[in-house]
Amino acid sequence: MARERRQLQPVNRIVAKINRTHLTQPGSICTEQRSHCDRTTSDLNNQREGRNPMSRLTVSALAFCAGLFAITGASAEECLKVTLTGTQGGPPVFQGQAGAGTLVQYGSAENQCKDVQLQFDTGRGTTQRLSQAGVPVGQLDAIFITHLHSDHTEGLGDMMQLRWHFNSRGPKVDLVCSEETRSPLGFALSCERFAAHIGDALIKSGEMAQRLAENNKRLPGGPADLIEVRDFKPSDDIAEVWSKGDVRVSAIRSTHIPGHASYRVDTPAGSVVIGGDAGNDVRTPPRATSTSDQVETLSQGADILVHSTIHPVMGPDGGTGFPPPIYFRQSNASDLGSLATRAGVKKLMLTHLIPPVGAARQGPYKLPDGALSENDYLDAVSASGFEGETVVGSDLASLTLSRTE
Repeated sequence: MARERRQLQPVNRIVAKINRTHLTQPGSICTEQRSHCDRTTSDLNNQREGRNPMSRLTVSALAFCAGLFAITGASAEECLKVTLTGTQGGPPVFQGQAGAGTLVQYGSAENQCKDVQLQFDTGRGTTQRLSQAGVPVGQLDAIFITHLHSDHTEGLGDMMQLRWHFNSRGPKVDLVCSEETRSPLGFALSCERFAAHIGDALIKSGEMAQRLAENNKRLPGGPADLIEVRDFKPSDDIAEVWSKGDVRVSAIRSTHIPGHASYRVDTPAGSVVIGGDAGNDVRTPPRATSTSDQVETLSQGADILVHSTIHPVMGPDGGTGFPPPIYFRQSNASDLGSLATRAGVKKLMLTHLIPPVGAARQGPYKLPDGALSENDYLDAVSASGFEGETVVGSDLASLTLSRTE
């Protein structure tokens, strides 16, 4: 009898824990089984006191209740993962770095945050970085473009061509971008036209006809047939531009070139702002900051801010010869730290680095004192007083946020 009591005590503790932590919770999947588990507990108590034997049915019921405890005790964890798919600043190349891009993934931790997968900008080499991150281009839910500079878009043709090869019957991918924007200088920038002509070189050369001849199941219009353009008119008011399930993407106008937009992704696991190449509306000093007032508005309370960065050494007094108009339309590292502090941002990811870490020049512009280190960027941010976490971007650097329900 003493041995039976020793066997029953841990069992009773399990059932007590089930009752204490789960069976009384409204909405618990155990609630409707409360009386059944109560009877199991009573049977066990009777057995301990010698009033009736513990039957196989009681043992089975106990196992059932313990199983319910295991199910309800395992809380669902949601996660938001932000990965820099490319960190090269501008058109130059340096040591194989990919062009500008950021992958944002959200979902259950069990599914590695891959329930919703969004790509922001598609610079040179984006497809290769996505492959390294374990994300086939056919699994992207949407692609977002901050602006039509080539260093942010030239990888889109490669991505869509690959999608056409292996996902030719769809589904289409949403391409979210600004509507056609006309410049006072007489030109127009059109994301819709960019998408419509994404495969033109391969169509005109006959390459696509050859591919169709060997596989007529592919869409005859080429990669453009797999793009669903969802353009919008960016303004100073934050507006939702895309959503899926619990994921909401908002946008705001920001200054760099005509049609530039910055984005914010909100999920139950956290939020991230993709600033792009945004700078201040006032292009030249005197001005309070180089950063965008609109991005600051968009970033209020955000967990992560991803933003292109130029180091102050590239300024007019740095001796590099870097063109002042290009320098002044970027956000410098120190000012980004100040913006993050004012907006209450927790983590700052610097990307699109001008100049790259380890590079002695930015294109033709040589740094008089040699290459910058990661610490040079960190020092520039810390000089602003920002106390959150700073990541000096390298390709495939990532941050993950999680929340347990």
